Amino acid sequence: MSHIRDRMPLETPKIMGIVNLTEDSFSDGGKYIAHDDAIKHAKELISHGADIIDLGAESTRPGSDGISAEQQLERLLPIIRKLKQEHPDTIISVDTQDSIVAKEAIEQGASMINDISALRKDENMAKLLASNPDVSVVLMHMQGTPQTMQENPCYEDVLSEVLAFLKERIEHAQSHGISKDRIIIDPGIGFGKNLQHNLTLLANLKAFKKLGVPIMLGASRKRFINYISPAPADRRIAGSLATTLLALDAKLDYIRVHDVFEHHQFIKVLAAVNGG
Repeated sequence: MSHIRDRMPLETPKIMGIVNLTEDSFSDGGKYIAHDDAIKHAKELISHGADIIDLGAESTRPGSDGISAEQQLERLLPIIRKLKQEHPDTIISVDTQDSIVAKEAIEQGASMINDISALRKDENMAKLLASNPDVSVVLMHMQGTPQTMQENPCYEDVLSEVLAFLKERIEHAQSHGISKDRIIIDPGIGFGKNLQHNLTLLANLKAFKKLGVPIMLGASRKRFINYISPAPADRRIAGSLATTLLALDAKLDYIRVHDVFEHHQFIKVLAAVNGG
């Protein structure tokens, strides 16, 4: 067996810590809906090693219903303001498909938009991002919508189809004035995929490198882990860490996680073993 130093890269991904400002997110819905609770949790994630805080005010779990831009902004803006005031060097990402929300969030200091629709839901999103050249965008693959995506996801070749979709979305973003160096892609684990689809994508993460942009993996606590080893969402940390090992092996650029302390520790220990 080869030594771990021969198998694992020294490069480590940036950690995006998740703060759900929602009543019904699959993992922690309702825990951080109050502004004070959300700010406290975000600051805790930063202290644990988060490079980015991803704020989401609208649940995108399977079967979820959307909420208005006004409701999203009511939840988001006080948190963004407070975090930018107290942690100005932390990157603030906002998980939204709505250009109205993105615009206000950017004005308050957000520098990344995490759009699960990959610029498909709101035709004004690409224009907004083009006019804000310092803002990055995450383009994620999703088959269907949050309301329908898990009804019966079907692919002839999930890897090829997800790659083709993301390639087209990168080109779409560029054609609307968003430079390639601002684009991050996410294969969308759990978004319109069954267990085998998710496993195929996780086993082939290196294939996404050919698209020539940074890659984010968001597999933290997701339901596919429960299908393999049944556990409630808050007890899927070990399964989540397994996917982070795959991200490290594939030299991905970002991981989006709930349990920042555990992932940061996991990566630090591996890096120490590797001499870095």
